[in-house]
Amino acid sequence: MPKITYVQPGGERRSVEVAPGATVMLTAVANGIPGIVAECGGAAMCATCHVYLDESSAAAVPPVSEVENEMLDSAASGRRDNSRLGCQLVVAPGVDEIVVHIPSHQV
Repeated sequence: MPKITYVQPGGERRSVEVAPGATVMLTAVANGIPGIVAECGGAAMCATCHVYLDESSAAAVPPVSEVENEMLDSAASGRRDNSRLGCQLVVAPGVDEIVVHIPSHQV
């Protein structure tokens, strides 16, 4: 079963097993992962599910869409080359793991 691993700013890691089709954001909210606010509920309208995608997971997710790209510019913790919105990161069939680093703040 695939898993999503969340890495907190202090380095603490927590992995959650998921079914294909799960998103990084909804999985975080459902499992009480700190640091994912998700104010808009997954509509790519707030950037409060901003994460830094681990280099090891870059090939496991779809490319950034135009809407996501624009929203990432308003991320409170600062955009990086590996910034993504957790609501847009979907676990595809055949993916073993997605690793994301949670920023120090979302708002």
